[in-house]
Amino acid sequence: MEQRYLGRTGLKVSRLALGTMTWGRDTDEHEARDQLLAFVDAGGTLVDTAAGYADGDSERVLGSFIGDLVPRDLLVVATKSGISRRTGTRVVDVSRRTLLADLEGSLRRLRLECVDLWQVHTWSDAAPLEETLSALDYAVSSGRARYVGVSNYSGWQTGRAVTYQQAWPGRAPIVSTQVEYSLLQRGIEREVLPAAASLGLGVLPWSPLGRGVLTGKYRSGTPADSRAASPHFERFVGIYLDKRSHRVVDAVVRAADGLGLAPLEVALAWVRDRPGVTAPVVGARTAAQLRGSLTVEDVTLPPEITAALDDVSA
Repeated sequence: MEQRYLGRTGLKVSRLALGTMTWGRDTDEHEARDQLLAFVDAGGTLVDTAAGYADGDSERVLGSFIGDLVPRDLLVVATKSGISRRTGTRVVDVSRRTLLADLEGSLRRLRLECVDLWQVHTWSDAAPLEETLSALDYAVSSGRARYVGVSNYSGWQTGRAVTYQQAWPGRAPIVSTQVEYSLLQRGIEREVLPAAASLGLGVLPWSPLGRGVLTGKYRSGTPADSRAASPHFERFVGIYLDKRSHRVVDAVVRAADGLGLAPLEVALAWVRDRPGVTAPVVGARTAAQLRGSLTVEDVTLPPEITAALDDVSA
């Protein structure tokens, strides 16, 4: 798999990242093991998780594989802190106290002394920005994280955080931003992508397949084994099961038929090769689904197809 630099750093990562949001909940350890092996065998290196995924079980499952199943030096391990669902509801807390406690918990579950990329999972007005960013400084200076980034920040939030870190020597530079980006969600093109390009950030799109909708699996209903049928993800997927999304999916399916590809290959290649993108984060419930995504490494969309998809999804 082709490797790309993460922003303006010397860190190279695979141009697809493996997402683990379903690990430990909808994806059991056996499927997760097969996913990781398939990803590494394909040349993948960047694996993304979070303290809040499955109440930490995603990190536990991944941690059980590092070293025993896959050598540590073959992986670029990324995690996130700041969102919890331990109380049964979504709680955002990006205070220094909580972020550093989350990081310690992540390292324990991952069985690591240091993660390669630690990201603030989302913005919150409840904590002063300088307090949130001080946690990133401490994580790097103490050797708990090699690089730091942000996730789900708007354009102005990204600009403010990055320039704050750049203003004083010795602060940990923010090197990446993880945001939703697909043919069904192109909002980051207004401000986030230009900000990332100007500030030298690597962009890690999550849900590059439109939360699974761009695979075409929902064109005639909701499969019983799909995420939309899961109580955890029904609402998460449901926002893209509308008329506008249906038109975009139809265009992707037509393009795929004409090129002899699967719809997911077309949708994923479109995101992967957008200007500024480092690595889309691809999640799958099963290893078979993941292998279907990994075939995109050999796909390059013709310019006229890219232009047509740009137009229908604008």
